[in-house]
Amino acid sequence: MDQNRLFYGDNLEVLKASIQDESVDLVYLDPPFNSARNYNVIFSRDRGGVSADTSAQIQAFEDTWTWTPETERQYGELVNGGLPPAVSDTLVAMRTLLGENDATAYLVNMAPRLAELHRVLKSTGSLYLHCDPTMSHYLKILLDAIFGPKQFRNEIIWHYSGWNKKLKAHYERRHDVILAYSKSDDVVFNSVTNPWLSKEQYLTTRRQKLHVEDDGREYVMSDRGGGTRIKRYIEEAMSYGRPMDDVWTIDKLNNSSAEALGYPTQKPLALLERIIKSSTQPGDVVLDPFCGCGTSVDAAQNLDRKWVGIDVTYIAIDLIEKRLISTHGKEVAGSYVVSGIPHDKAAAYALFKKNPFDFERWAVSMVGAQPNAKQVGDKGIDGVARFPLGGKKAETGRILVSVKGGKNLNPSMVRDLAGTVESQKAEMGIFISLGDPTRGMIDAINHAGTFTHPSNGQVYSKLHMITVPELLSGKRLHLPPTFLPYIQARRQPVAQDALPLWTDE
Repeated sequence: MDQNRLFYGDNLEVLKASIQDESVDLVYLDPPFNSARNYNVIFSRDRGGVSADTSAQIQAFEDTWTWTPETERQYGELVNGGLPPAVSDTLVAMRTLLGENDATAYLVNMAPRLAELHRVLKSTGSLYLHCDPTMSHYLKILLDAIFGPKQFRNEIIWHYSGWNKKLKAHYERRHDVILAYSKSDDVVFNSVTNPWLSKEQYLTTRRQKLHVEDDGREYVMSDRGGGTRIKRYIEEAMSYGRPMDDVWTIDKLNNSSAEALGYPTQKPLALLERIIKSSTQPGDVVLDPFCGCGTSVDAAQNLDRKWVGIDVTYIAIDLIEKRLISTHGKEVAGSYVVSGIPHDKAAAYALFKKNPFDFERWAVSMVGAQPNAKQVGDKGIDGVARFPLGGKKAETGRILVSVKGGKNLNPSMVRDLAGTVESQKAEMGIFISLGDPTRGMIDAINHAGTFTHPSNGQVYSKLHMITVPELLSGKRLHLPPTFLPYIQARRQPVAQDALPLWTDE
């Protein structure tokens, strides 16, 4: 693989069409599952209309834990030749055991994806599947069927701290499960160690006695094997560190964490870096088919690994690119290729027809704004860009973005945007259209007035209009430098002409 790749689309389709056999060294996946719902509801044969979690990725995969006629059709295809016999038999047994419910539907959707991930792994490769205790035992059986029970390596317990409540029926649940499998016995594995915190910790843990030479040098007597012992100076003995076991204590991210992006299922960078170091070498390829906010991509980039990220929601693709720019600078855009994103008007219209909400998110991101996380009560506003106003209080201004993909454009749409900018006390507004604006719309934009920046006196149009073809051609609006969307840790404004253009092979 010459370049890193970021795919917008269904990972099953992408894997089949774009990822070659045995081309990946490490697969990490954290597939969305709505485990925040009541355990009994998930396994109930009657869902009872329980609503889904509001994160973008979970919304996109809501059907993966709902038994529908489409699930029934997919199940039939899979168990009648669509999967290896052992995997098909496992799905049949799961349906018999659990019935037609959310959990079974989830396993039906995961089975072909896990089979594809096994296909793309090199013979020396590993897969790490991140889940919580709700589904870990069922996923382990499914992985046993795909990889073979002998290729199971570890059930890693990711333990994190938190405030424990006094519960009446069970202990506080304070861990996730990471299931590790290898494709063969010839697996790449690098034992990870933690440094000893002190000489006293080393001596106590290893139950070693400290000796001192005449010149003051300290040493211990270590077991050499075969009943013999060898003298090792304390610095040398401690240099290797303390090998990790399968319980990892790494703090979860909270709202005040420096790397937090506000993404509901974001995992800490330290967790992903440990996994990548364990099972790859520099230059190896890391694949994340549910890449979400891109922690695995960021970790791979940090550790000089190549990477492939796939996500079904455009907001995730946009967030990942902004994250890479924030962490590694805008030069990083030349190190990867984005596929599945519109590159001409026809492709943009196809996206609008397929998924209007993702079309809106894509268009909003093209002007450097942050798209809405969900399409509920947006009052005609599809995203917001923020920019510094200056002053002692470090206040920020807002640019409201409205996107229209339909053909029936008219001046009232511009007037609605102007009214919302006024009522929400925002500084400016942007109107993005897939089609060409009418003369009346252009006239409404031209008569909307101006905004004067309080710190430098720069004058900007109150409302701006741009079409999707103009955005795709590289045109940028005359706006103040805006903050990178999503990024909370580094609030550096970026000029509009510094925003990268999406590419597609």
